[in-house]
Amino acid sequence: MFIGHFAVGFAAKKFAPRPSLAPLIAAPLFLDILWPPFLLLGWEHVRIDPGNTRYTPLDLYDYPWSHSLLMSIVWATAFALIYHFITHYRPGTIAIWIGVVSHWVLDWITHRPDMPLYPGGGPKLGLGLWNSVPGTMMVELSMFAVGVLFYVQTTRARDRIGRYAFAAFIVLLLVLYIGDRFSPPPESVSEIAWPGVALTVIALSWTWWFDRHRELRITSHF
Repeated sequence: MFIGHFAVGFAAKKFAPRPSLAPLIAAPLFLDILWPPFLLLGWEHVRIDPGNTRYTPLDLYDYPWSHSLLMSIVWATAFALIYHFITHYRPGTIAIWIGVVSHWVLDWITHRPDMPLYPGGGPKLGLGLWNSVPGTMMVELSMFAVGVLFYVQTTRARDRIGRYAFAAFIVLLLVLYIGDRFSPPPESVSEIAWPGVALTVIALSWTWWFDRHRELRITSHF
């Protein structure tokens, strides 16, 4: 799951219109924001295993601290509490919490049974949507279209940056999503982790930038 997580962040703007889009996007991406540094630090591990599923060449066999259900709830609660302490904005706090936990739910749908419930053992779950390339792409692209539609229904561009930087970001995500599907497998874990760190910085900075140049279509009462 990639652009499906972005879809949740875009859609959240309709429920919590006041905050910048950046934290609303960061929430459903949060587990994947943690994962690359955890790989680089050796706290979690992944094997490059082409054919592991039809969609991804990765064997995600050890990532309980970033991607277990228990830790996703812990991360969601921590992120939401910090956000609430800073903003005192309840809809945003709820959107942040749901966004973080939604990552585990969406990964459970797409992954094979490799999603841990808690660190240290226990069953691993996954419905295996990744075993269908057309099914995966249909679900994610549909989610992305709906999420972007909700965002566009909630905001409008104030200037050229709000219009064209937003459009360019959408195009970039689609190019990365489709390009990744048809790219060769990475040769090392570093080729997974470092681009992940870079994408996080670029994506969150970009969303903060273009969202500042957009305004709500209707003044929010929340």
